[in-house]
Amino acid sequence: MDVTLSRKRGKYVIAASLLAATVIIIPTTAFAPRQCASRLIRSPPRNLLQMTATLKEESSAISSTNNGAKKDLGPQPVVVSAEAEALSHSATTMKLTPSFDLFQLLTEEEGGVIPEKMPGNAMRDSTVLKVGIPDTLEGMTLADYKGLGGTKKIEDLPDPFKMVEKELQPFADSIKELVSTDQPILSMAAKHFFEKRHGKRFRPTIVQLMAKAVSACPPEGVKGDKWEWSGASEVDMEGGVVTTTNHQGSEVWRKQAQLGQIVEMIHVASLIHDDVLDEADTRRGGEAVHKLYSNKVAVLAGDYLLARASVLLARLENTAVVQIMATALESLVAGEIMQLKSSPEELLQMESYLRKSYYKTASLICYACRSTALLGGHAYGSTVATACEEFGFHMGLAFQIQDDILDFTAAADILGKPALADMSLGLSTAPILYAAQEFEHLRPLVKRRFKEKGDKQTALEALYKSKTAMDKAKNLAQFHAQRAVDALLRLPQSEARDALLRLTYVVITRKK
Repeated sequence: MDVTLSRKRGKYVIAASLLAATVIIIPTTAFAPRQCASRLIRSPPRNLLQMTATLKEESSAISSTNNGAKKDLGPQPVVVSAEAEALSHSATTMKLTPSFDLFQLLTEEEGGVIPEKMPGNAMRDSTVLKVGIPDTLEGMTLADYKGLGGTKKIEDLPDPFKMVEKELQPFADSIKELVSTDQPILSMAAKHFFEKRHGKRFRPTIVQLMAKAVSACPPEGVKGDKWEWSGASEVDMEGGVVTTTNHQGSEVWRKQAQLGQIVEMIHVASLIHDDVLDEADTRRGGEAVHKLYSNKVAVLAGDYLLARASVLLARLENTAVVQIMATALESLVAGEIMQLKSSPEELLQMESYLRKSYYKTASLICYACRSTALLGGHAYGSTVATACEEFGFHMGLAFQIQDDILDFTAAADILGKPALADMSLGLSTAPILYAAQEFEHLRPLVKRRFKEKGDKQTALEALYKSKTAMDKAKNLAQFHAQRAVDALLRLPQSEARDALLRLTYVVITRKK
């Protein structure tokens, strides 16, 4: 069999296994919290991947209203037909819109547009949650801090990792037990990351800090009988409201912390699968799972982690959160398909790159952030939940862009994974795309995925010769980081919120 064909088939098998994990047993209405019943939707519901099928036409309509003609991004990834998808929906299915249609992907100078108001981004008032509450960081700009052009010290803000380190430790220890199985090899493979290399625990840290931050926000009154004002978990504590004083150790706190575990399990599963797809040798400074065992064991370990995450997700007893996080799983598949099937023209488009980055990285973070707000008693369309998702969207993109910059500037032993990995896979990230805007001779190389001899070396020489490419990539990361800060500043000031502000700075100034 042709080797290329064999690899492609293998990639689709793993993408299919990821998609299978999105078939989650959702708690029945009898067991769902009272406030979780979704409202009736007036228009036919569509899931995220189905929506992307018609995204080109809808985005064009929005663009015409906002900023004239929009680039043709080509067809977006679809893994099921509209007809088949319609059969799985009911009249009460939550209508989710991809975050890149809710929030801004690119600066206006680069052709980005400000999305129109719709359920999911409509509630973005910067004062409604802070009436009469002073905020010493109001109007914070990252460019005012050392390392980004300013003189202020980010160390004046709370350390995000130290703030939740003790809280996360019991959950980090128990997660190894949550993925135990009576099959020794599968169990060892599934526990591999959790026992020896915790990594940055970046995602659980975000969820834990976000849980604390939203506890400082009183729930907003229901604005009407619409689905976007559903989804909040019923808070079973005195007064029926989560506060900063009753949050720690509560059932709400436990479920939010468990969501952090779930997110980490999904993330680790995606890493295991990605390493098989990419034939990577190392991950987090050690051997990849498939190198220690085999491709078959690695795929099964990833599937098992996704299955366990799905069971734990259902036990959160919030159907809205289950739908949102299942969509995050679906997004991982969409990103893999988009990476495999992008046309040569799409490989040159910055917006296409950012959408792929959303699917593969930012979607899990932003959906986890909004879900944290729902578990804390806030409705899907509330100002609090909207700020949470917007923060996660921009934070996730800033994180990925910085990762892509480090792919060219950091050594493999610092990164914990092979340097120049993306180019080796035929992928072009922000630095190379900006270099291709400057040097036309790079464009054919990008379109053919650096397949010919000398392509990678030519691209690297052009990137290091460019006076603007790396700076533009850094500016794009800083644009998204600042937007993440702006979203956080809509929440009342608290130690946890300020720690998240510092974490945003850390994301775009880190060296590994």
